[in-house]
Amino acid sequence: MGLFKTNPFGHILFVKRWLIRILGALSHRRYRGFNELHIDGSEIIKDLPDTGVLFVSNHQTYFADVVSMFHVFNASLSGREDSIKNIGYLWNPKLNIYYVAAKETMQSGILPKILAYAGAVTVERTWRAKGEEVNRNVNPDDTKNIGIALEDGWVITFPQGTTKPFKPIRKGTAHIIKQYKPIVVPVVIDGFRRSFDKKGLRIKKRNILQSMVIKKPLDIDYENDSVEKIVEQIEYAIEQHQSFLKVIPLEELNEMEELNKKRQWEY
Repeated sequence: MGLFKTNPFGHILFVKRWLIRILGALSHRRYRGFNELHIDGSEIIKDLPDTGVLFVSNHQTYFADVVSMFHVFNASLSGREDSIKNIGYLWNPKLNIYYVAAKETMQSGILPKILAYAGAVTVERTWRAKGEEVNRNVNPDDTKNIGIALEDGWVITFPQGTTKPFKPIRKGTAHIIKQYKPIVVPVVIDGFRRSFDKKGLRIKKRNILQSMVIKKPLDIDYENDSVEKIVEQIEYAIEQHQSFLKVIPLEELNEMEELNKKRQWEY
């Protein structure tokens, strides 16, 4: 029956549609009201196929980053260019948008569990658990689930696996790209660290200019490009290569450092 149609992960699409509508309406003023989101390149979204697209982005908060992308992507698909004005685009959202998130984070409370139902593909971190460093093998089911999500639609991932800036790209992302051969679209965000708390749920400062730049898909030779080359491409594309440190204002670097000192555990 249409009312109980589910996606490949068993989520009822009728429920997911209403979750996106409600959460989108509640969060809209965080990007157009309390703060202002400047968007560039959203016309790229309209030309993408319905499935097999992997968005790679830098990461500044747990949830505000990905919620903003849900807004921008759906607004663009509804004909808005570089704008999320008028939330009518939420009435018929794209339901096959997924995002990769740490299982530990998405099970940490009621709200994360609700947000997970809206599109999370949860994975076990191989390098950190419960605030401590670990070293464990990749769960093959995690990689398989990301592949299922790519076959069904679009997937958003934050390949650094952390909200700290200029950390290395995890090679697992490159392996997924070589295995599933998605169209890879880089996204660069800024301002979220200053306007939200670390989780991205509480507004920390108002009147902050947030930005999102959507870039053209990467040119990747899936068969011949090495994992290392793909990693380097992503580092440059999302502006997290070490060379970008030279162009970051000193006061912003100091602010990042102060924030990092206050953090007791990392996403």
